[in-house]
Amino acid sequence: MIQLSLTERRIRKTMAIKQHFHYKSSDGIHKINGYRWLPEQGAYLGIVQIVHGMAEYVDRYDDFARFLCDNGYIVVGEDHLGHGGSVNNEQEWGYFTKYDGFNYIIKDLHALHMKQVREFPDLPYFFLGHSMGSFLTRIYITLYGKSLAGAIIMGTGNQPWILAFAGKVLASIAALFKGRKYRSTFINNLAFGSYNKRFKPARTPYDWLTKDEAVVDAYMKDPRCTFTFTVSAYKELFDGIMYVTRKSNISKTPADLPLLLTSGAKDPVGDFGKGVVHVYDKYKAAGIDDVSIQLYDNDRHEILNETDRQQVYQDILAWLTRNTHFTGE
Repeated sequence: MIQLSLTERRIRKTMAIKQHFHYKSSDGIHKINGYRWLPEQGAYLGIVQIVHGMAEYVDRYDDFARFLCDNGYIVVGEDHLGHGGSVNNEQEWGYFTKYDGFNYIIKDLHALHMKQVREFPDLPYFFLGHSMGSFLTRIYITLYGKSLAGAIIMGTGNQPWILAFAGKVLASIAALFKGRKYRSTFINNLAFGSYNKRFKPARTPYDWLTKDEAVVDAYMKDPRCTFTFTVSAYKELFDGIMYVTRKSNISKTPADLPLLLTSGAKDPVGDFGKGVVHVYDKYKAAGIDDVSIQLYDNDRHEILNETDRQQVYQDILAWLTRNTHFTGE
């Protein structure tokens, strides 16, 4: 496959066809906001569905999506319930649904997946989940992994089951007494308060995201990124973490599904690489045949927004290329 240089890619950057769409959420209330990036020229090689992280939105991946388009891949993604444009008003940021929010998000992800498959039935299909999206992806592959050509698990971690359970209990108690839409500073600090400690003296509260100061500054100015999760959403997040830590659930991942675990070696979500290695070991112990791991020295949480992101882009493309096998004639 011909790969473009950075200069060539910048020249072609606006040539991807970017489509904006909405579809009905499985919760029956919201319209899910999404985007699809299509290569303007040439045959399509495959489809990559992006599953974004907590307190962000899929259009933050625009540059990466265009890079994949320039190399022949269709890219699609949505804003989860409580995120980006999938809210009825700004007060809903950080709130999923009354109950079973993660399950509704999984159903919305699957609806988008199936829509693309109906349109392009013979293209290999990949998931790429970052941060909270990595946990959603780890759940998704236990349910629908047989329909995928591979999954990229990015910025993930190995939070101990007992800590996730304690967080769930605290969030449930807060929801009981304060309401499901209550935003707890205590629980938020419990979840994120320690992430910046290894980066002192810190310039901002978000230095743990990336060394690229321009990205951090843009993040801080964006209200779609700086909201606090509701206690009910935290409860759902902790539930999801508990699900993916159980051996019985990990073993539901298809043994022949190629997986790439990739993170920054200085990412506090992944316990500075140790948590990512632990997740890798769990997949190997479960009999998953093709698991790769890539840790980037000195990179923090958002490796697609890091100062060496062009190398990250190329490494992900190389992995996709190795695992792109057509199902049609």
